[in-house]
Amino acid sequence: MTAGPIAAEQPATFAFTPENLEKADALIAKYPAGRGQSAVMGLLDLAQRQHDNWIPMAAIDVIGEKLGMAPIRVLEVATFYSMYNLAPVGAYYLQACRTTPCWLRGSDSVIKAIKDRLGIANKGMSADGKFSLLEVECLGACANAPILQVNDDFYEDLDYDKTVSLLDALARDEVPTPGSMAGRTGAMPAPGATSLTETAGQETSAAGED
Repeated sequence: MTAGPIAAEQPATFAFTPENLEKADALIAKYPAGRGQSAVMGLLDLAQRQHDNWIPMAAIDVIGEKLGMAPIRVLEVATFYSMYNLAPVGAYYLQACRTTPCWLRGSDSVIKAIKDRLGIANKGMSADGKFSLLEVECLGACANAPILQVNDDFYEDLDYDKTVSLLDALARDEVPTPGSMAGRTGAMPAPGATSLTETAGQETSAAGED
């Protein structure tokens, strides 16, 4: 599932920058001879980061030629994973997890906050082009559900009000520190840590006092 359909308006050409071309070659070199096509996901990511967070069809052709793959095979990969965008997205690309752990912990309220505050639904973009929303399956941080991914960062332990506050900060181009919005460290229980509450130094000090 991609962020939306393939963009109707496409640039005529695409070329990796010298820096990204060097990175592409380094990615390909990680694989045995004849297995360079395994670098396709890495090259798609490079193209997306270079091109305002979406991949034009011209880049699909360039990657295919670089890896000796038919362009349709590159496109098959790009359309399979939600991490790749084939049309423009907002400066703040929101990916909201709707899988069971997040749903049980209130992902519906996160989605509602986005719709209420930004006026966008799944695969939509705000009128000013600043925000896009994609509902996705499992972001892999179930212990701190519900999760909202903003570009490359995870914001965890959200609810309606926390999501609104996050969106308002982003609208001002103020990017909050990623992680738990409830103050949890790692995946500790909501009331606080219940084990491993002392550091090694504290234990050593206590032993010395005895």
